Amino acid sequence: MGNQTGTNLVIVESPSKAKTIGKYLGPDYTVKACMGHLRDLPKSKMGVDIEHGFEPEYRPLSGKEDIIKDLKKTAGASKAVFLATDPDREGEAISWHLKELLGLPDEQTHRVTFNEITKNVVASAIQSPRGIDYDLVDAQQARRILDRIVGYQLSPLLWKKIRRGLSAGRVQSVATRLVVDRENEIRAFQSREYWSLEVLLNRLEKPGSFTAHYHGEDKKRELQNEQEADAIIADIRGQRFTVKTVKRAEKKRSAAPPFITSTLQQEASRKLNMTPKRTMAIAQQLYEGIDVEGEGTLGLITYMRTDSLRLSDEAMAAAKDFICHRYGNAYYYGKPHQFKTKQNAQDAHEAIRPTHVELDPETIEKSLTKEQYRLYKLIWSRFLASQMANAVYDTVSIDTVCAGHLFKSSHQSLKFAGFIAVYEEGKDDEAEVKNSPLPDLQEGEQVRLERFDKEQHFTQPPARYTEATLVKAMEEKGVGRPSTYASIISTIQDREYVLKKDKRLSATPLGEVVTGLMLDRFNDIIDVEFTANMEQRLDEVEEGKRQWRSVLDDFYKGFHAEMEQAEEALKDTRLKVPDEETDEICELCGRNMVIKIGRFGRFLACPGYPDCKNTKPIVEHMPGRCPKCGSGMLKRKSKKGYAYYACEKGAECGFMSWDVPTAFDCPSCGQTLFKKSGRGRMKPFCINEACPDFLPEDQRGYYKKKPAEEASSEEKPQKDAAPEETPVKKKAAKKTAAKKTAAKKTTGKKTTKKKEEAAK
Repeated sequence: MGNQTGTNLVIVESPSKAKTIGKYLGPDYTVKACMGHLRDLPKSKMGVDIEHGFEPEYRPLSGKEDIIKDLKKTAGASKAVFLATDPDREGEAISWHLKELLGLPDEQTHRVTFNEITKNVVASAIQSPRGIDYDLVDAQQARRILDRIVGYQLSPLLWKKIRRGLSAGRVQSVATRLVVDRENEIRAFQSREYWSLEVLLNRLEKPGSFTAHYHGEDKKRELQNEQEADAIIADIRGQRFTVKTVKRAEKKRSAAPPFITSTLQQEASRKLNMTPKRTMAIAQQLYEGIDVEGEGTLGLITYMRTDSLRLSDEAMAAAKDFICHRYGNAYYYGKPHQFKTKQNAQDAHEAIRPTHVELDPETIEKSLTKEQYRLYKLIWSRFLASQMANAVYDTVSIDTVCAGHLFKSSHQSLKFAGFIAVYEEGKDDEAEVKNSPLPDLQEGEQVRLERFDKEQHFTQPPARYTEATLVKAMEEKGVGRPSTYASIISTIQDREYVLKKDKRLSATPLGEVVTGLMLDRFNDIIDVEFTANMEQRLDEVEEGKRQWRSVLDDFYKGFHAEMEQAEEALKDTRLKVPDEETDEICELCGRNMVIKIGRFGRFLACPGYPDCKNTKPIVEHMPGRCPKCGSGMLKRKSKKGYAYYACEKGAECGFMSWDVPTAFDCPSCGQTLFKKSGRGRMKPFCINEACPDFLPEDQRGYYKKKPAEEASSEEKPQKDAAPEETPVKKKAAKKTAAKKTAAKKTTGKKTTKKKEEAAK
């Protein structure tokens, strides 16, 4: 909350955004944070009157009473109220809810948006306010009500037919289906054999050897088996090869366009190992403002929820000046480099770029956390590279022939770095094999065969999705929108429908059963094309081309009929989720243990229940040895989901640590070295207090939050949070809370009684 006094009130979502904007506007403006939504549909019931035009029932959010009271008081004493929430559907809806909740008259209400939070842009926006865009509000309302109807009617059905605590969502179910479909493709895949053939060729008179790959005869041909490879070897053995063609060319490669939401999430996943949800949280901090040493509080990037590749003339001009000054004129593209935005993009905002390109990452590194620095550097580099000259390669390709068989060799070398001097785009697949330089051969030259190498291969099934490739697939298929990708991927993992292991997403048995039920009974809901069409209809509401209630009415007619048919067809049915068998053996009865899902996540259980009730946590073996007894180390999870590392002997030894054991030993004492937990490569340290290389805990590099930062992080709204709980889950949570309260009271009574007895 801001503490300035003034005659104009500006309302934003978060304290950091309020702090940044407050410094730009001065004493005539009071800037306050509403902390996200202040009213919403009730959590205790659906809150939508379907029979009367899908009329929503909005209520002030519990726990926000003090914020609402303070904003009403300040608004009443202000001559103008500027609603400066984020420039998207949700931000527009928050502004509308604020206007309604605070009872603001039209003449007092002004809507302002900032694509970037810089002094000039903020001042310009305040001087040119507009009214609330009710088309944007209606589009957000329609999405909110759609998701509420699906969640509140489908989730109880899943509880009854599969398992308590499950939930279904309009878009999350489609995302889960994509992962399940990929799993089915992998299972159905039939591997096919093929062979490769390479030859090492040597010049006759001059030094120089090179490798050539078998290509075919008149046309390209794939070798299906070893017999085909051997037949070619028999033809070429002892024969001379002739250089048929030598082609030299110059190849140009253009830079990737600046980031949009989906490509930022993909690249941050590939290069920084950041989840989409974490990427958006850090990007939000960079957008809202960072206290930069020597510069004050600055918004460092433009708005990060966008699917437009458009760049402002000012930004491209600033990039040109920076490139020419730092790298030289040859590294500039030659003109402003505009990129074409895809056809169905909304194009409401610019692409994601730095607001001040002259603030290079190294200059402001000390003012940023490690994650902020890495993400800012990624955004800054990508934008700058987009305005730089093409990279230029010298390429050579050589065709050699022998006994009618064609072999190919190629090589490319970097002639001019261009944009690669700053940035090179990551890839989802493995890096390309780099060939060795080729000798200066002439057409018609004879070369001799030194040796050959044949190798058997098998075609591979399609790879499981990573978070990056799932975002890409969702974008290509029109599932979700830039503001929803992160929350969708986070939700399907939280619901245990999808599991991430070794950076790959795979469907759990639970996810497959839920998807199977949805396919059987709610084909429209889980249909990718249907979901993409619904997103287009919501876009048309935003553009003023459709009425939001008619979109809901069209959807509900089919959905309600499917619900009734499903209830009737499944009235005597309960679907069983198959257990996932593991290699872990139950030490009590010898059976292979299976994975179950409980209140605190996945755990191992004996399938012989109730005869055998053995359970144990899923553990991951770590490198290194226990510093206390020398046994192995395991990774475990606390009840709150935090990872820690403990001796495999458990309570018998008792050693545990939040630091991560490594595969390295201390050169002084020989004990296992540890490193601090978290992302990235860290320098290992010794935790043996008797060792001369011992590193005390307070020197191990863990970041300590200041009291003000802790308060700010608690207050910060989570825009990408998972959808709310279903009513049944809400009741279960209340029951659990009641049990905990009762237990505390009982414990309190026992403690008091003991104290009284001790006093006697």
